[in-house]
Amino acid sequence: MTAQDDPITILIVDDHTLVREGLREILKTQADLRVVGEAGDSAATVALAEKERPDIVLLDIEIPGSDVATTVREIRGRSPGSRVIILSMHEGPQLVRALLGAGIRGYLLKSIHWEELVVVIRAVHSDSTRVILGVSQESLRHVGQEPSPDPLSAREREVLNLVAQALSNGQIASSLHLTEATVKRHLVNIFGKLGAVSRLDAVNKATALRGREPVTAATSRAGPAGRRDGQTH
Repeated sequence: MTAQDDPITILIVDDHTLVREGLREILKTQADLRVVGEAGDSAATVALAEKERPDIVLLDIEIPGSDVATTVREIRGRSPGSRVIILSMHEGPQLVRALLGAGIRGYLLKSIHWEELVVVIRAVHSDSTRVILGVSQESLRHVGQEPSPDPLSAREREVLNLVAQALSNGQIASSLHLTEATVKRHLVNIFGKLGAVSRLDAVNKATALRGREPVTAATSRAGPAGRRDGQTH
């Protein structure tokens, strides 16, 4: 293989070992792609990016450690040639806008087919100006708009107020006479509207919109499905 035909090097980032293994096995089937590292948190991601200088970083949006926008900036600072593609369960326009500002080159939902992922990796690698957003047309229409002063519904504000009190999803469901599934759905919507990547981040962003002081890290520590901050649903 000549230098011109060197494989596209990839760093896989996800805090679930099974997800990393699945992505690695998929990418191994492609002769022009080579996985050069795996990480499960933001600190390890930044360190590996600096060491390996991968062409592509496949970055899960909810890894433990720094918030995702900070992680993207740190990757780009340590390895300017690396192009970051986000893999997410959320497609909220505020979140996409924040990450575009941080310098991502792709934003894909985890529901995509593996062949689509491979196509995006190749496209982003081959074109230094291309940005690919795999989200709905409705989300795209809102990406360029400024967020409204308070985008949350009354029910979403109720849920988030209880999150700020460090209640679990089960406790919130009981308090509001909802099912846990409904609470989780509200939290996913809240994350998307606020561009938040954790429960604490959502509380702080909603608080900032209302002009109050942000909460402390001890106030709200669980993830959107009741797990601790930094873990996925």
